[in-house]
Amino acid sequence: MRLRIVTPLSIVVDQDADSLRAQDASGSFGIWPGHAPFLTALSVSILSWTSAGVERFCALRGGVLTVTGGNTVAIATREAVAGDDLATLDTEVLARFQSDADEERVEHVETMRLQMNAVRQMISRLRQGADAGQFR
Repeated sequence: MRLRIVTPLSIVVDQDADSLRAQDASGSFGIWPGHAPFLTALSVSILSWTSAGVERFCALRGGVLTVTGGNTVAIATREAVAGDDLATLDTEVLARFQSDADEERVEHVETMRLQMNAVRQMISRLRQGADAGQFR
């Protein structure tokens, strides 16, 4: 089957694969040639696959995996780093991806907090205007 991993800026992997293992919110799963059509959102994880008996790895910063035609696996992700050394990918890259994801969550919460404060101020001013009779 054909495995293709792409980011917005590059094609990270485009090669034949005998099988692969990935991880989504429900846990780890495998894909073999002839797999049924499939679509899932991947978590920050390490993807592994074998090609001609050699195991390869790719750290993924989440993404979407699709299986089409039983012989094509496509992964679209924000960031991916392929490598042959699982220890390096696991300790360095995966930790960095997880840290980036955590920072994005904090930034999102802060953005929502600012938006809610702006809405509260608008409502407060509208109420003050209504109480003063400006909106009749």
